[in-house]
Amino acid sequence: MNDLERDIAQLIVDTLALEHLTADDIAVDQPLFGQGLGLDSVDALELALALQNRYGLRVAADSKSAREHFATVRSLALYVRAEVDACAS
Repeated sequence: MNDLERDIAQLIVDTLALEHLTADDIAVDQPLFGQGLGLDSVDALELALALQNRYGLRVAADSKSAREHFATVRSLALYVRAEVDACAS
Protein backbone atom coordinates (compact mmCIF):
# COMPACT_ATOMS: atom_id res chain seq x y z
CA MET A 1 0.00 0.00 0.00
CA ASN A 2 1.49 3.34 -1.02
CA ASP A 3 1.07 6.58 0.98
CA LEU A 4 -1.90 7.86 -1.02
CA GLU A 5 -3.70 4.52 -0.76
CA ARG A 6 -3.07 4.44 2.99
CA ASP A 7 -4.33 8.01 3.33
CA ILE A 8 -7.52 7.16 1.43
CA ALA A 9 -8.06 4.00 3.47
CA GLN A 10 -7.64 6.05 6.66
CA LEU A 11 -10.03 8.67 5.26
CA ILE A 12 -12.62 5.91 4.73
CA VAL A 13 -12.18 4.65 8.30
CA ASP A 14 -12.36 8.15 9.79
CA THR A 15 -15.16 9.53 7.62
CA LEU A 16 -17.43 6.55 8.03
CA ALA A 17 -16.53 5.91 11.69
CA LEU A 18 -15.47 2.34 10.99
CA GLU A 19 -14.04 1.99 14.49
CA HIS A 20 -13.60 -1.75 14.15
CA LEU A 21 -11.14 -1.27 11.25
CA THR A 22 -7.77 0.32 10.64
CA ALA A 23 -6.45 1.55 7.30
CA ASP A 24 -4.29 -1.58 7.11
CA ASP A 25 -7.40 -3.77 7.39
CA ILE A 26 -8.68 -2.49 4.03
CA ALA A 27 -6.91 -4.21 1.14
CA VAL A 28 -6.27 -1.86 -1.78
CA ASP A 29 -8.16 -4.16 -4.18
CA GLN A 30 -11.02 -5.05 -1.80
CA PRO A 31 -14.38 -3.94 -3.20
CA LEU A 32 -15.72 -1.05 -1.15
CA PHE A 33 -19.37 -1.82 -1.88
CA GLY A 34 -21.53 -4.92 -1.81
CA GLN A 35 -19.82 -8.03 -0.52
CA GLY A 36 -16.54 -6.20 -0.03
CA LEU A 37 -16.39 -3.57 2.71
CA GLY A 38 -20.18 -3.23 2.55
CA LEU A 39 -20.48 0.50 1.94
CA ASP A 40 -23.72 1.94 0.55
CA SER A 41 -24.76 5.01 -1.45
CA VAL A 42 -24.92 7.25 1.63
CA ASP A 43 -21.37 6.19 2.50
CA ALA A 44 -20.34 7.06 -1.07
CA LEU A 45 -21.73 10.58 -0.69
CA GLU A 46 -19.95 11.09 2.62
CA LEU A 47 -16.73 9.77 1.15
CA ALA A 48 -17.04 12.00 -1.93
CA LEU A 49 -17.40 15.03 0.35
CA ALA A 50 -14.38 13.96 2.39
CA LEU A 51 -12.33 13.54 -0.79
CA GLN A 52 -13.45 16.98 -1.93
CA ASN A 53 -12.38 18.53 1.37
CA ARG A 54 -9.06 16.67 1.56
CA TYR A 55 -7.90 16.87 -2.05
CA GLY A 56 -9.91 19.77 -3.47
CA LEU A 57 -11.54 17.70 -6.18
CA ARG A 58 -15.14 17.26 -7.16
CA VAL A 59 -16.77 13.92 -7.78
CA ALA A 60 -19.88 14.16 -9.93
CA ALA A 61 -22.44 11.81 -8.41
CA ASP A 62 -24.13 11.33 -11.77
CA SER A 63 -20.85 10.57 -13.52
CA LYS A 64 -20.87 7.16 -15.18
CA SER A 65 -17.25 6.70 -14.14
CA ALA A 66 -17.93 7.50 -10.46
CA ARG A 67 -18.84 3.88 -9.79
CA GLU A 68 -15.50 2.78 -11.27
CA HIS A 69 -13.57 5.36 -9.22
CA PHE A 70 -15.19 4.19 -5.98
CA ALA A 71 -14.69 0.48 -6.63
CA THR A 72 -11.57 0.04 -4.46
CA VAL A 73 -9.02 2.05 -2.52
CA ARG A 74 -6.61 1.59 -5.45
CA SER A 75 -9.11 2.94 -7.99
CA LEU A 76 -9.81 5.94 -5.73
CA ALA A 77 -6.08 6.59 -5.38
CA LEU A 78 -5.60 6.46 -9.16
CA TYR A 79 -8.51 8.86 -9.62
CA VAL A 80 -7.25 11.29 -6.97
CA ARG A 81 -3.71 11.22 -8.39
CA ALA A 82 -4.98 11.87 -11.92
CA GLU A 83 -7.23 14.75 -10.80
CA VAL A 84 -4.53 16.38 -8.66
CA ASP A 85 -1.97 16.04 -11.47
CA ALA A 86 -4.43 17.53 -13.98
CA CYS A 87 -5.04 20.52 -11.73
CA ALA A 88 -1.32 21.04 -11.20
CA SER A 89 -0.53 21.22 -14.91
